[in-house]
Amino acid sequence: MTFHSRKLLLSAAFLLGFAGAASAEDVNLRYLASQGGLTAHELAAELGYFEGTGITIENVGYAAGGPASLIALASGDVEIGSAATSAVLNAIISGNDFVAAYPSNGINDEVQSIFYVLEDSPIKDIKDIAGKSIAVNTLGAHLDYTIREALHSVGLPTDGANQVVVPGPQLEQVLRSGQVDISAFGYWQTTFEGAARKTGGLRAIFDDTDVLGEIAGGFVVLSRDFVKAHPEAAKTFVEQSARALDYAREHPEETRQVFAKALKERGENPDIAQYFRGYGVRAGGLPVERDVQFWIDVLVREGKLKEGQLAAKDVLYSPDTATN
Repeated sequence: MTFHSRKLLLSAAFLLGFAGAASAEDVNLRYLASQGGLTAHELAAELGYFEGTGITIENVGYAAGGPASLIALASGDVEIGSAATSAVLNAIISGNDFVAAYPSNGINDEVQSIFYVLEDSPIKDIKDIAGKSIAVNTLGAHLDYTIREALHSVGLPTDGANQVVVPGPQLEQVLRSGQVDISAFGYWQTTFEGAARKTGGLRAIFDDTDVLGEIAGGFVVLSRDFVKAHPEAAKTFVEQSARALDYAREHPEETRQVFAKALKERGENPDIAQYFRGYGVRAGGLPVERDVQFWIDVLVREGKLKEGQLAAKDVLYSPDTATN
């Protein structure tokens, strides 16, 4: 099934209010949350989109980053993973039979990962980051590969910067205290970035759209075995999550209110919800092939994949995935 026909089917379902959208069984999907944010399936649950479908989602803790989420998925500790596209592809290359269910976030002019320095820093642009320390939330994921691509874009070795793993809530602190030269706030961390920017004294040197253009930043991931075992539940899960992505774009203020409520219930700071800028995903919540093919081409360039070894259609979910 083509992306175009999938979009038409989903659009028709939206117009019908997803009447009759239901799983043939009761299915509980466990996941790991991300500090300071909500995934679209969490938002869908908060909005009641899974009511009457037989689907429940269960938060079983926090993930330090996307790769940790994928490890939990591979081990069977959760049914839902979430990670940067590059991390998802690396996991698949390593032998995991994962399906990219829907884009978790995208990057565009409104929602992006931003690399900050202190205002008086001598670092001015990408060529200056070589040899510098950069705080990122995890290695092997979006920020890691964005830094590599940034260095490649100016003709520098892709491993020319020193990446330091720092949890999202501490990104501002380590930069202001001089423990790192640069802090990278991911597109999924707009709440932390907004709070840091409001305090002042920081300067952005580049963002990931400067390097990658508009593209899906990452994906929510299911195992292919789960999709085959629960095809209706998987279809409904993707449809209702995509519906939540559209809701967030069309109702930003209401979405921030939902975020604040959910963060408070999780024992996090609800005040940072005001800085949520959206998911950055296209209308309809569906990917295009470039979202995946861009990173496949990067991995081919790095020698991690052979030309033609993997294609976007092999990775992206479609309703007929269960029969493939």
